[in-house]
Amino acid sequence: MNDLTLFNDLFDGFGDDFAFPTLALNKVLPNPKVDVKEDKDAYTLEMDLPGKTEKDIDIELKDNVLTISSESKSVKDEKKEEKKEERDGTKWLIKERSYSKFSRSFTLPNDVDCEKLAASVKDGVLVVTMPRHETAQAKRITVKTA
Repeated sequence: MNDLTLFNDLFDGFGDDFAFPTLALNKVLPNPKVDVKEDKDAYTLEMDLPGKTEKDIDIELKDNVLTISSESKSVKDEKKEEKKEERDGTKWLIKERSYSKFSRSFTLPNDVDCEKLAASVKDGVLVVTMPRHETAQAKRITVKTA
């Protein structure tokens, strides 16, 4: 991908009416894709995170909002690598995998039991299980005469 292609992708929303273009950051800085399913006992969120381990993933729950984030390779590591390149005479022609960061937030339904959330990652797929509160069974109340 050359710089012009990147620029064109950024301003992909430029319409025929010559209005201001919309910035399509999701093409350049994509968020991981998510699937959420529900059954009678729980909600399950699955997120594709290829190459990530449990050490790379941060999950936070605050005010009924679940936030999943990750950041890979610090700027400090980048500077070390640049110095190494200067010493050994190598030069990167394309370097797209050096740094990544994302954060996604989800408002949880009221029936989620926040105390019992569980998360696991396997083969680049994060699975967050959100059990539901046990619903109170309908109770029959007998009416007596006074």
